[in-house]
Amino acid sequence: MTGGHDDGDMMAGQGTHGVDALGHLYRDLVGCRRCSGMQGPPVHGQAVISPVMMVGQAPGTREILQGIPFCWTAGKTLFRWFESIGIDEQTFRRRALMSAVCRCFPGKNPKGGDRVPDAVEVERCSGWWQTEVELARPRLIIPVGKLAIVQFMESKRLNDVVGAQWPYRSPSGLEADLIPLPHPSGASTWFKMEPGKTLLEQALSLIEVHPAWREIRTASAAAQASRAGRIGAA
Repeated sequence: MTGGHDDGDMMAGQGTHGVDALGHLYRDLVGCRRCSGMQGPPVHGQAVISPVMMVGQAPGTREILQGIPFCWTAGKTLFRWFESIGIDEQTFRRRALMSAVCRCFPGKNPKGGDRVPDAVEVERCSGWWQTEVELARPRLIIPVGKLAIVQFMESKRLNDVVGAQWPYRSPSGLEADLIPLPHPSGASTWFKMEPGKTLLEQALSLIEVHPAWREIRTASAAAQASRAGRIGAA
């Protein structure tokens, strides 16, 4: 396990203890400078114990500047997908665990676009998301993009994995469902044309009916109703 944290942190409990452990993990993460070819500071989402975990690829320049994952154009597309199945951006950021394969910006590719992190960088950063899995113990994991998908399964072809639900078992024995999504980059045409367009719709439909997704939708609706009741009683 890499990333400057130990097995004691990994096996922390749920609820407040789990959130505290994630907070400790993120304090370690923001100080990480292990990869000289990556541009920091490292980015992470909110410390939340959730039945839903999303794993992206790596932050872009805007995410590094703002310290928020998926905060620019790709994020707008991603959250439009999620809103179409009942959870808006604010709710998702507050109630789902947002992770990534790499936490720093890998830099630009001289031929255009962002550089893909190399195998050493991916391995060095893997301990962070692996620890998040153990702390949050999600029942639904949503890997977004090829780099994220191959951390959980062997196939590298989007056509073979998007649009279906897959089993996942962590090295410690934790079991969860995987529902992969394509990366929502504006440069990608895969999800805009067939068969990608239909496969994306199928994947979103699977997420929408998954019990973990429905759980955070229900919790959000209950919290909103409670707030409305308090305001009405004031």
